[in-house]
Amino acid sequence: MAQMKLGRLLKRFLPYYKKYKKEIIFDLFCALLTTLCEIVFPLIVRAITNQAATDYTAITTGWVLKLGGLYVLLRIIDAFANHFMQYQGHVTGTKLETDMRTDLFAHLQELSFTYFNNTKVGQIMARITSDLFEVTEFSHHCPEELLINTVKITASFFILCSMNVWLTLMLFILLPFMMLGVRYFSKRMRQAFKDCRHQVGEINAQVEDSLLGVRVVKSFANEELEKEKFGKGNGLFYQFKQRQYRYMAGFNTVTRLFDGLMYIMVVIVGALFLAAGKISVGDYTAYLLYISTLLTSIRRVVDYTEQFQRGMTGIERFVEIMEAPADIKDNPGAVELKNVQGDVCFENVGFHYSDDVDHEVLGHVDLHVKPGQNVALVGPSGSGKTTLCNLIPRFYDVTSGRITVDGQDIQKITLKSLRNAIGMVQQDVYLFSGTVRENIAYGKPGATEDEIIKAAKMAGAHDFISRLPDGYDTYIGERGVKLSGGQKQRLSIARVFLKNPPILILDEATSALDNESELLVQKSLEELAKGRTTFTIAHRLTTIRNADVIWVLTEKGIEEQGTHDELMKKGGIYHSLYSMYAINQAAE
Repeated sequence: MAQMKLGRLLKRFLPYYKKYKKEIIFDLFCALLTTLCEIVFPLIVRAITNQAATDYTAITTGWVLKLGGLYVLLRIIDAFANHFMQYQGHVTGTKLETDMRTDLFAHLQELSFTYFNNTKVGQIMARITSDLFEVTEFSHHCPEELLINTVKITASFFILCSMNVWLTLMLFILLPFMMLGVRYFSKRMRQAFKDCRHQVGEINAQVEDSLLGVRVVKSFANEELEKEKFGKGNGLFYQFKQRQYRYMAGFNTVTRLFDGLMYIMVVIVGALFLAAGKISVGDYTAYLLYISTLLTSIRRVVDYTEQFQRGMTGIERFVEIMEAPADIKDNPGAVELKNVQGDVCFENVGFHYSDDVDHEVLGHVDLHVKPGQNVALVGPSGSGKTTLCNLIPRFYDVTSGRITVDGQDIQKITLKSLRNAIGMVQQDVYLFSGTVRENIAYGKPGATEDEIIKAAKMAGAHDFISRLPDGYDTYIGERGVKLSGGQKQRLSIARVFLKNPPILILDEATSALDNESELLVQKSLEELAKGRTTFTIAHRLTTIRNADVIWVLTEKGIEEQGTHDELMKKGGIYHSLYSMYAINQAAE
């Protein structure tokens, strides 16, 4: 991906300073105070040296103590100002980082499935953590260094000109050549930093993938394969890092070379001017001190370029996510869905994924589901059953036609109210790292203890929960790893019971369970479906025999619909699917 322009990045970043304007202004004021000592010290040395060269008898104890007292006072001011910069400056930078991370996470919550389908979680994790740390350092050091070194370089230039304008001009003639070298390597450093950051995200993604699938890895005895995959990614990171350090080395070589040239020019040319009487001893001494200040400031600007590029890389990767469009969002004038009856209607609905416009997943779907009706969807894999159900809560938007709930177009309903009206139980149960109680309560944040227990009982989960070591306070591990498949599924059902939605989507909720668990879960699902408009995606066809209507979905769309008995009498696709399933069940 091409680098974003600097102005565009700063335009997105600078508004974060607004909230902390007072802290930033005072931080910059302290930064100015810290420059006083370095600017004043050479002037004190110059005054003493010139006085000694002209009339050393004028150097009295009182005069020297006044100069020394002035410098000590400036040092005290410098110490307090520097303390504020070191503490409050970093704290302000951390506040900016926190705000950016908050905005980034909030934006991620708004992005649709399409974004996450195409983006690795490890990449997102790298951008929301380590990348923003670089921004913290950049955010407060950048204005400080810019102000301090601008003042020092400007003040040094004018003071040096007042001492010897020709020597100063000769010195500053070298600066443009130095800047050309800096610019050359700086641009390449930024790209190298970005490549390294990207590869860190790739490594995070690979590690996450391997660790979450550690049971599969061990079951296939593929530890060596995983090591090889990790080694390739880690080796690529080494190559990017090596290239980064090559540019950093070239960058530092250029700056050190010109730094040395400037020093030797001042020493040699200044000595010649001193011999010719064109500069006094005091001025020459002060000049050497000021040139040290000047070159130190230039070196700090140059050295800070590395941190600047790291910061801009972090901002760029932040902006890339923030500018990812939230394509599923509330449309202007969207209204809340209230008093939901559960009447769902598909009107000439078509859908294709945004990155595969030539392949239509669904086309010309016309269906009407009455409130409280139990509808089952069957068909071969890839026919669009899950996609059709995912269109109802607007996980994806239809590409043609429309879907209505209680006669209202779902694209004119607020997402929150629409999704609050829909409960989903999926084959791949996701439980959060935490306790049983926290996972059930996720269906209704703030639910009471009685409500949680009631939901668990309705889902047939209370008995096994009570037998757990700490009951409802038992820690279930990451993704519920300490529970069986049937237990996890019943917790997910309890979560939906607690939510109590009028519309229910069951996506192959029992297909991954053993026969005993299936019977328990199926009983819970039947209880859950009572009085609700229910869409059931079925793999085990015996579980949908009592559905009010069965839709048979193929790549051509809805090819058959009717009750189980009607479709069996018809002797079509459903009859073939059911007969094949019955044969397989008998064989088992």
